Amino acid sequence: MFKALTHILKTGEALIFPATTGAAIMLKSILLLGLILDTDHVQLLTRAGPRETWWNFPFHFGFIALFISLGFLFKNRARLGYLIGLNLLISILFILDILYYRGFSAMPSPQTLSQTANLKNLSASILPLVSPVDFLFILDLPLLLGGAFFIPSWSRNAARRPGLCIALVLSCILLLVWRPIQDVREGKNLKFTTYSKYNSTFTCRVMSPIGYHLHTLYTAWSDSRRLRLTSRDRAEIQTWFAQNQEHLPDTPHKGRFKGMNLLIIQVESLEAFIINQSVNKQEITPTLNRLLKNSLYFSGFYEQINEGMSSDADLMTNTSIYPIRTGSSFFLFPHTLYPSLPRVLNAKGYSTLAVEPDEGSFWNWVAAQRSIGFENCMDITRFKNDEIVNLGLSDASFLRQLAPVILAQKKPFYTFTCTLTSHTPFILPPEHQELTLPESLSQTYLGGYFQSLHYTDKHLGIFLDTLDRAGLMDNTVVALYGDHEGVHKYLNKQVSEVQPSEPWWQNNHKRLPFLIYQKHLSGELIGTVGGQIDIFPTLAYLMGLDEAQYADTVMGRNLLKTNRSFALLRDGTVIGQPTDSNHETHIRKGLDVADRIIRGNYFRQ
Repeated sequence: MFKALTHILKTGEALIFPATTGAAIMLKSILLLGLILDTDHVQLLTRAGPRETWWNFPFHFGFIALFISLGFLFKNRARLGYLIGLNLLISILFILDILYYRGFSAMPSPQTLSQTANLKNLSASILPLVSPVDFLFILDLPLLLGGAFFIPSWSRNAARRPGLCIALVLSCILLLVWRPIQDVREGKNLKFTTYSKYNSTFTCRVMSPIGYHLHTLYTAWSDSRRLRLTSRDRAEIQTWFAQNQEHLPDTPHKGRFKGMNLLIIQVESLEAFIINQSVNKQEITPTLNRLLKNSLYFSGFYEQINEGMSSDADLMTNTSIYPIRTGSSFFLFPHTLYPSLPRVLNAKGYSTLAVEPDEGSFWNWVAAQRSIGFENCMDITRFKNDEIVNLGLSDASFLRQLAPVILAQKKPFYTFTCTLTSHTPFILPPEHQELTLPESLSQTYLGGYFQSLHYTDKHLGIFLDTLDRAGLMDNTVVALYGDHEGVHKYLNKQVSEVQPSEPWWQNNHKRLPFLIYQKHLSGELIGTVGGQIDIFPTLAYLMGLDEAQYADTVMGRNLLKTNRSFALLRDGTVIGQPTDSNHETHIRKGLDVADRIIRGNYFRQ
C-alpha cells in the first residue's frame, strides 16, 4: 500500500513539468488567437474566444497533448530538454505568426516561412510590426528553466510509461472525439468543418495554431509537387473558361492604341486613397494627378495578390491567372508556361522586356518572367548601384538609368517594370523628403508613406518627361497601378492612431489605382469594379489584339466591355455585384481552377 502510494506521488511529481509546459503552450495559443482577432490588443481573451472558439479549446489542447506525449519517450533531463525546446520552438513560431499576420492579414504557410532568401533587407520593415505584448510568448521560459534546474523531481523518470499513456489517450480522445461532438452540437451531421482553403484565420481558430501548421505542412507537401492533371481536370478547366466569357458588342475603345508601344509600371505599395489628395496644401502625387487628365482611370480597382506579394501582381498582370493559394507561384512553380500578354504581343511583332530593380533570384522572378514569355529580362546587375535607399536601388537612379534602355528598345515594344523605394517601412533619407508635414504627421509611418510616394511620383514624372522629350510618348501608352496596399496593409493600426485624423486616410479598403495613359487621350473615369486579373484582357483590347487569341486562357475580364462589375479577393470575398449566386460560385471556383492550372502546367503543349 505504501509503495503504491509512493509510486503515485512520484508519478505525479514527474508529470508536473509536462503539465506545466502544456498549460503554458495552451495559454500562448489562446494569446495568439486573441492577437489575431483583436488587432488593437485591448480585449485579448474575449476576442480570443468568442463562444464558438472557446468550445474548440479542448480540441486545440489535443494537438498540444500529442506533442507533450512524445516527451515521455525520453528519460530524465533529456525529457526536460525536449519539453523546453518544444516550448521555445512553438513560442518562436507563434511570434512569427503574429508578425506575419499584422503585415498580411493572414497566417503564414510553410512555403512562406521557408522563403528566407526573400527576407533580405527587410528588418526595418519588420520592426514596426513588433508589439510589447509579443514578449508574453517567451515570458514563461525563464521560469520553467529555473524550475527545471532547481527542482530535481521534475526530471525523475518514474512517470515515463504512465505519462506516455495518459498524454496519448488524452490527445486521441480530444482529437478524434471532440470535433464530432462539436459538429453534432452545432447540427452539422458529422461534417468536419475544420479548415477553409481561402481563410487561414478561420482554419487557425478552428484547428488551433498548432493544428493549422500541421495541416499546412501536409498541404505544402502535397501542393509542392507537380499536379498530374486528369482528363476530368482539363474538362473542368475548359468549362470554367467557356463560362467566364462574355459575348458582347464592341465599344469605341477597341484597338484605340493599336500599333503603339506599351509600357507597364507597377508601383510599389501604391494605394488609391492618396490619389488627388493633399497634405498641408501639397499634392501627394502631382504626377499621377496630372496623368489622369489623359487617362482611362479605373476607380473600383482592387488588390488580388496572395502570398507571393508583388510577384503575384507580376503574374496576374501578364497572364490573367490567379496565383496559387498557398506559397508563391513564382517561388514554387517558376517554370509554368502561360499564354501571356508578352507572348500575344510578340506574335504581333513586339519586342518584350521585363526590368526590375532587384536581383533576378528574388522570388525567382527572372526564371518566372521567362516562362511567362518575355524575350529579355534585366535585373539589378545590369544597372549601376549608385544610390541605395531602403531595399535597394533608388527609384531616382533606377528610372534615370531605365530611360535610355527603353529608348533603345526595338519598336514596337512592350516593357514591364516596377519601382521599389516606396516599400515599407516608408523611411526616406531627409534629403529626399520634400513634403512639409505638420508635426502630427512628420514622425509617423503615415507621414513616411506620404513622403515615399511623393518621392516615387516625382521621379516617375521626370522619367516620363524624359521619354516625352525624346518623342517616344506620342506613340506609347502607359499602364500604371499599385502592386498591393502599403501603409494600410502593414501599419493600419498606426494609421488609426494618428491625431488629428482625416477621414480620407482612415481606410483604403484594398483599393489600388489603375490608369491607362496616352498623352493624346481625353481623360475618362470608369467605375466598373475589377482587379489585377483584368489588366491583360483590358490592355489587349485597347492594343487591338484579336480576342480569339486569349479569350479562352484569361481568368479576368475586359473592363471596357463587360456587364460584370466585381473583384475576387485572396480570401474568396467577392467585391461588387456578381450577376447572380451561380455566377458568384463560378467566380470563387476560379481560385481552385488557377491552382490546378499552375501546379499542373496546364498550358504546356
